[in-house]
Amino acid sequence: MSDFSFDKEFQGEAILEFGDSDFIILKTGSFVRCAVTDDPIQLDQLRYWNVDEQEAYRDVLAAKQRWIELSSEPGK
Repeated sequence: MSDFSFDKEFQGEAILEFGDSDFIILKTGSFVRCAVTDDPIQLDQLRYWNVDEQEAYRDVLAAKQRWIELSSEPGK
């Protein structure tokens, strides 16, 4: 019998590649960090991200705040 624990593999911070309607898990984990607040976001709760910036957001307010920041930057 193996020592391998499925749950153990999915602990810690994940690395994702964000697409238009979904994401690909590049490194397994149970959460990603919000680009605005740095709060952990459980993968099953992740609903908001930016494909161009490859950033995750904890909620619609954080996503809006980041959109405003990015829209006001020179050259964007």
